[in-house]
Amino acid sequence: MTQASAAPKADRRRHDREIIALAVPAFGALVAEPLFVLADSAIVGHLGTAQLAGLGVASALLTTAVSIFVFLAYATTAAVARRVGAGDLQAAIRQGMDGIWLALLLGAAVIAVVLPTAPALVDLFGASDTAAPYAVTYLRISSLGIPAMLVVLAATGVLRGLQDTKTPLYVAIGGFVANGALNLGLVYGADLGIAGSAWGTVIAQCAMAAVYLVVVVRGARRHGASLRPDAAGIRACAQAGAPLLVRTLSLRAILMIATAVAARLGDADVAAHQIILSLWSLMAFALDAIAIAGQAIIGRYLGADDPAGARAVCRRMVQWGIAAGTVLGLLIVLARPLFIPLFTGDAAVQDAALPALVVVALAQPICGIVFVLDGVLMGAGDGPYLAWAMLITLAVFTPVALLVPTFGGGLTAVWAAMTLMMAVRMVTLWSRSRSGRWLVTGATR
Repeated sequence: MTQASAAPKADRRRHDREIIALAVPAFGALVAEPLFVLADSAIVGHLGTAQLAGLGVASALLTTAVSIFVFLAYATTAAVARRVGAGDLQAAIRQGMDGIWLALLLGAAVIAVVLPTAPALVDLFGASDTAAPYAVTYLRISSLGIPAMLVVLAATGVLRGLQDTKTPLYVAIGGFVANGALNLGLVYGADLGIAGSAWGTVIAQCAMAAVYLVVVVRGARRHGASLRPDAAGIRACAQAGAPLLVRTLSLRAILMIATAVAARLGDADVAAHQIILSLWSLMAFALDAIAIAGQAIIGRYLGADDPAGARAVCRRMVQWGIAAGTVLGLLIVLARPLFIPLFTGDAAVQDAALPALVVVALAQPICGIVFVLDGVLMGAGDGPYLAWAMLITLAVFTPVALLVPTFGGGLTAVWAAMTLMMAVRMVTLWSRSRSGRWLVTGATR
């Protein structure tokens, strides 16, 4: 083997080690997050149907509120990673502190909105008269933990930017265990009912935020970074996150439109759609873990003024995305006869879901490319392009999806439209990655 041929192989192995080291813990942390809601549902479910229904409505509202601000993690990861690549750890942690201060301000604003409007929000989501009081109780108490939830997002972004995805995994596991224990103790031991579940979640989230703050503050003191809020830095974080907020809202709109169209097709179709959407979200966790690695690694390479290295690791991550998507697609095809009966015995729901799952399986390699390139461009700080690309995708998807009830095809056609949506995203992201315009080097973009 010549030195010329050995060098690329060595680079690929090095990239693979970096990707695995960041992606595997990130996947564990991502999976741990929805387990909070799952544990709450299992505990509250034994209180009664009305309580569980109330929890479902409140959780949907809380999840939506928090997911809108996921840019706190994404933008912070990219900004911190750039400064790590530039060798300026003090500035990296200072950047992270600006993101955490922004999270606290946004959290306080959300509380100010949610507390007085909780009954109206619950009513907007269609809660029944029996479930609404429980939903309002859970929403009002849990909203007190939103600042902590947003701090967790921002601090997770700081650690990812510092190339550390293990600490978020440990914190997520600890938070899940604490949440379960607190919920059991407060719901049944203290006989607080659904309010106990809400308080347990708030306490667990605050404890997680406290752990993150201890880790970040220690790093700040070690490298001489200021902990004080900096108005200019906070404003810069908000400006960097604004395009990612547009991207996230556009994606949420696409998912809501797909669900609304499925609902118009009938009860069996919307039930099958919910099952498939749950599986699709689970697959997304696996692919998003690679994207998170992309955010951290790409930001570091560009911060170190190494565009060639950034291109090389981008190519390798795309290969990882295609491979992961192909494996996930095969698993869906093989497991679909076993997977659907776990959720329903209704033959009509199964008949609607099975062909749609084939479409979802075929789309997974496309999803793999999309998630990876999305992470790469986030790591490069290319938020404005991501916002415009998602708006274009929304504009293409919306009329196609809305025409499904007119032209027929049922739920399979809905998921064909979702596949078209991912294909449009792939084209926009692929063209950007090929252009090289995202390869902006330096400690700041």
